Amino acid sequence: MKETYYAGVYWPARAESAEQCARRTEAFIRLLSQCDPLYTHWFEQAKSLKKALQLQFEPTYETFLRFFSRKTYRFGKTDKDGFNFSAWNGIRCGSNISLTCGTASEYSPNVCLLYPPSKDPEEARILSAPVMTEVVRAMALAWEPDHGGVFSHGYRKLRQEPVGPPYTGWLMYFSRRRGEVPPLPEPVRVEPVEDKGTLVILTPERFTVDNPAHVALADQVRASLERAGLLQESSAYASTSS
Repeated sequence: MKETYYAGVYWPARAESAEQCARRTEAFIRLLSQCDPLYTHWFEQAKSLKKALQLQFEPTYETFLRFFSRKTYRFGKTDKDGFNFSAWNGIRCGSNISLTCGTASEYSPNVCLLYPPSKDPEEARILSAPVMTEVVRAMALAWEPDHGGVFSHGYRKLRQEPVGPPYTGWLMYFSRRRGEVPPLPEPVRVEPVEDKGTLVILTPERFTVDNPAHVALADQVRASLERAGLLQESSAYASTSS
């Protein structure tokens, strides 16, 4: 069975206004567009391909502020409850994003997810360490999350990881609020993300559960991160999944 991946960042209970969420969403899409040309065009999602292709939008602050004024994109009954939004890049088997932001709920945390394309040549180009590193950087800088990364559904299933994050991934991000990343074995690379946090990159090639060396490395790194307290799960994520 084909191995699948997604990028995601998570942060609990942070109430933000429509204006604040619109600024962060605009910043995220702008930074994402610098990662690859695939992310320069966006469409609202719809029930049919034909309808969705009629819903292209310019990813500006004003656009997102307008979106977040609609009941469709409200997480709750009012705009004080946060917002939900999703978009698609207009290519069949392409890429899409999904986010919940601005909510202070302890039970439905804020999250930004990106699903990469599922067919080549876009899939091979996007699912590379250089591109996915920049994708996670974009997420971290725009959303200032607690943690996140690029995750393999195969590894999560193999190790029966908990429903809620933090997860062990091909790439992992930890904000400075969670603590310091401990020394990790080669070929793991550790990089700062400005003054926000730290990025951990397990392998320079695509991580896969079909490679025993990759799985062994992920297990070793997970143990180190657990000892450092970086993988402590918050109750706010108890019912969250990718």
